[in-house]
Amino acid sequence: MKKIAIFASGTGSNFQAIIDAVKAGCLHLEVALLVCDKPGALVIDKAENENIKTFVFNPKEFENKASFEQEIISVLQENDVDFIVLAGYMRLIGTTLLAAFKNKIVNIHPSLLPTFPGKDAIGQAFRAGVKITGVTIHYVDEGMDTGPIIAQKALELSGEESLAEVEQKIHKIEHGFYPEVLQKYFGEKN
Repeated sequence: MKKIAIFASGTGSNFQAIIDAVKAGCLHLEVALLVCDKPGALVIDKAENENIKTFVFNPKEFENKASFEQEIISVLQENDVDFIVLAGYMRLIGTTLLAAFKNKIVNIHPSLLPTFPGKDAIGQAFRAGVKITGVTIHYVDEGMDTGPIIAQKALELSGEESLAEVEQKIHKIEHGFYPEVLQKYFGEKN
């Protein structure tokens, strides 16, 4: 079975959704590792509760991005990781990691790319008053949410929703859509 590392920086809701899909038998991948760049992030507790190995680092303790990415690569190789799944990892991937895992890094983004890339995509879409937004799953390249799109799911808005309601609807889509797409494109077939 293919092994993945999930990279996350925050609460880990998409991390948990992936774990839950694996446990339910809907996603046939092994989550071998959590990589987190924020010591103290809630996702670390979720990984520990699921007995998943963690690699937690503070980027400020490294000379530069290349040095911490080289350390990450070593840990990924030690754990025989086949590919990387970004789930709320709030850091651009650098050339060191991109070269080592070429076309093997996937991200989820809360908008219909190429619109509203970067941080606060849900807020950007909300403030723009769009009637259709959604979720994009894409390969990671050197740009900010610019890699080739794997799949998208749209969400039609009435215009009556609050920002909190839009966020809730987007997260609900993410938690079902990400495991589904990971299984379709990367999971072991039954």
